Amino acid sequence: MSNSADSPGTESSPARTRRFRPVRILTAAVFALAGLIFFTSFDTAKGTNIRTDTSLLKLSDLIQERSRKNKELDESDASLRDDVESLAERDDGSTKAQDEKLAALEGSAGTQELKGRAVTVTLNDAPPNATAKLPGYPEPQPDYLVIHQQDLQAVVNALWDGGAKGVKVMDQRLISTSAVRCVGNTLILQGRVYSPPYKITAVGDPDRLKQALADSPAIQNYMVYVNVYGLGWKVTDDGTVTLPGYSGTVDLHYAKPVK
Repeated sequence: MSNSADSPGTESSPARTRRFRPVRILTAAVFALAGLIFFTSFDTAKGTNIRTDTSLLKLSDLIQERSRKNKELDESDASLRDDVESLAERDDGSTKAQDEKLAALEGSAGTQELKGRAVTVTLNDAPPNATAKLPGYPEPQPDYLVIHQQDLQAVVNALWDGGAKGVKVMDQRLISTSAVRCVGNTLILQGRVYSPPYKITAVGDPDRLKQALADSPAIQNYMVYVNVYGLGWKVTDDGTVTLPGYSGTVDLHYAKPVK
């Protein structure tokens, strides 16, 4: 029987390829990976402390900066739109009836100012140290103490149901394509970011608006958290106010005209 190169007590032939043990391969791979990590960290830091370097903006800082820029663009867009409308009114060749029809359409679209009696609803987070105020209710979870997207949507929907002629959330007028969205405990509306307290103002019959708020099942559920955990809720009569016209883009990317 011939001797095997793998048999104990024998020497392998110099002509044969030496086999690496798995442990050696694993060790080499670990050192290679460590070197890659050190190089990546150095390339990222560029000589700075990546834990404390203030030049590395937090995501929240970036969002706030984009929100500020969007506000500036909205204001610039509104100014340019006013200039265009002013130039068009000089000699647009339209009749008085056509101008009146256009004004009515602009009013319905929410692009013009709206003046009338108004009601404002203010929503706010509960105190961070809130506890259950009524017996039989559990101690609050973090989600119980903050305003959610469905809470804002419930108020807006109730105001529309109450015959609101126009609605403003914070400082922005809502139109048919507006979407009220929340990310964490912040509101994102038409490219801008807001923190609580949230104010929603509606122009219409104050009695009808307040009755619609009281009749909403979603708001009735919200009021349980108001009474038990201290979420903020305030409804005020504002008298006569003027809502701003919507100043953002009105381009539709997916809708098609009805033929």
